[in-house]
Amino acid sequence: MAPRSDIALLFATRIIRLFCYGSLSVVLALYLAEAGLREEQIGLLFTLTLAGDAVITLLLTTSADRVGRKRTLIAGAFLMLGAGVVFIITRNFVILMSAAILGVISPSGKEIGPFLSIEQASLAHLLSNRSRTKAFAWYNLAGSFAAALGTLCGGGLAQTLQACGMPTLEAYRFVLMGYAIGGLILGILFLALSPGIEVAAASKTESAPRVLGLLHSRKIVIKLSALFALDACAGGFIIQSMMAYWFYLKFGINAGIIGLIFFGSDVLAGVSALLAVRIANKIGLIRTMVFTHIPSSILLILVPLMPTLPLTITVLLLRSSISQMDVPARQSYTMAVVAPDERSAASGVTSIARSAGAAISPSLTGVFLSIPTLISVPFFVCGGLKILYDLALWREFRAVKPPEEQ
Repeated sequence: MAPRSDIALLFATRIIRLFCYGSLSVVLALYLAEAGLREEQIGLLFTLTLAGDAVITLLLTTSADRVGRKRTLIAGAFLMLGAGVVFIITRNFVILMSAAILGVISPSGKEIGPFLSIEQASLAHLLSNRSRTKAFAWYNLAGSFAAALGTLCGGGLAQTLQACGMPTLEAYRFVLMGYAIGGLILGILFLALSPGIEVAAASKTESAPRVLGLLHSRKIVIKLSALFALDACAGGFIIQSMMAYWFYLKFGINAGIIGLIFFGSDVLAGVSALLAVRIANKIGLIRTMVFTHIPSSILLILVPLMPTLPLTITVLLLRSSISQMDVPARQSYTMAVVAPDERSAASGVTSIARSAGAAISPSLTGVFLSIPTLISVPFFVCGGLKILYDLALWREFRAVKPPEEQ
């Protein structure tokens, strides 16, 4: 199979997977509650899901370049299928907990499991240096739109089935069946990938031991991981659910209006990723990451300072229009500056660092939101930490050029 077909397959699996994740995120908590789980059990289950994902992702991504990217992707697809089947057939909390830890279940509608890291490494392997950033931008945009469509379809399907007389639990279970089938489809598509996505055997020979799948790129990945963890920690102060609550506290608006605000914000954020390509071609990846991220952070700090709801929404949407420009640039840069046979591991390690960083902040935001005079502090802390991240990134990596810029 030609590399072009492999690229098309990797885009297709991204779209299918994010559609499934989006559809599941709408009904999963409702399904578990309808199945008889208490709120604290559902919360614990989701925590274990994310913790288990971190461990599984780390294990699979750090060994993928050695045992085979295709094999690892297929394994991830069947972990997704298995978790979906278990959630469909049982209400036993212990069994569900085991499936959440060992399987691939996305309660947030976002990427989970080893797929993103390995697909990015594979795309970087198949693409030229010049086309890598552009492909990553489209890859992110495709996933964002697929997840948005999945949320509409998942919620709409469940509501339609209930309107047709299907019991609520069965309607939710029907959506979970679609999730499990999605895992099966992913496994079939991954089987069709060619050996072209794999690292050449000659590049695997080495004398020194690897740590987390890393050898030659270990130092640079550690530095990037530390910085990405700081960025994610900053972002954790204003995760979408917390920002929604802030809008409610400050302006008293309902969930429908908040949903419309976030829909517009997400669309602009997705489109902004495409603009990063043209900017990166002119000024380079690191400059694109830093020079678009700092204005975005400044706009974020300004959001709570706006006196009216329309002005607040306007500044938030302006921020969203440039907020994701650093994402494809960051992904492309990471793949460019590490050894080809360490790309899966590098992406996995940096992803885990971001997940760990993001887990720290929401509890602090909850404290701030509980004190009326401090409800806007998370915006200031987030923006300030993100600017600190940008300055540190510029200081450490402005002289480290990817191949296409040398």
